[in-house]
Amino acid sequence: MKKLSLLFVSLFMMASLALANQCPGIMKKIDAAMANAKVSPAQMEEVKKLRAEGEALHKAGKHPQSVETLNKAMKILGA
Repeated sequence: MKKLSLLFVSLFMMASLALANQCPGIMKKIDAAMANAKVSPAQMEEVKKLRAEGEALHKAGKHPQSVETLNKAMKILGA
């Protein structure tokens, strides 16, 4: 039972690290896409808000929420 618990903890930690590494890459993609985006000013403001929120979540260690938020911004940009 101890080994099984250790296995699950290890897998969870590996998944968290994988998500943590995704956040900066998504933020870079958003930054690059914003330069050429053909969206309304209101949509651009939403993208900027979501990007800032995603970065704050990343810094707080909430990587799954960060990835989800950043992906919303990417969807608005059509990237």
